[in-house]
Amino acid sequence: MNVNRRQLAIAGAVTLGAAKLLQGAAAFAADDPGLTAAVEALRKAILSADKAKLTELTASELSYGHSSAVVQDQATFVDGVVNRKATVKSLDFPDLKLFVAGDAGVARHRYVSDSEQDGKANHVDIGVLEVWQKQGGNWKLLARQGFKLPDKI
Repeated sequence: MNVNRRQLAIAGAVTLGAAKLLQGAAAFAADDPGLTAAVEALRKAILSADKAKLTELTASELSYGHSSAVVQDQATFVDGVVNRKATVKSLDFPDLKLFVAGDAGVARHRYVSDSEQDGKANHVDIGVLEVWQKQGGNWKLLARQGFKLPDKI
């Protein structure tokens, strides 16, 4: 059986969530204000295309999955943000829910962005699952998967 990085990241997040639930703790509590700050710092770094901050906030082992099924490593992700052709006008991470288990953290949120490229406006509203890991005392994004949200009724 072949297992890709996306499946491994999802399985890890599910395992961490199940373990937290079984402990009787609130699974979606912001247990670590540092994780909340890291998620916000990532949002700002993506919006401003800050190469140094993006590199600092992501693990060298990063698996960054887009809702289109494209998966990037750290270097490709950072390069894609820094050299993007679109002008990003806004980026928000609403509906943020976090939990921490040991040195691992999970963030779920929406990724809502408005951008423009070649005179064409683009609006993105997707779901995101992020797996963070404490490395050297700092939160680093280890895995991220974007996914299409179900149609609203």
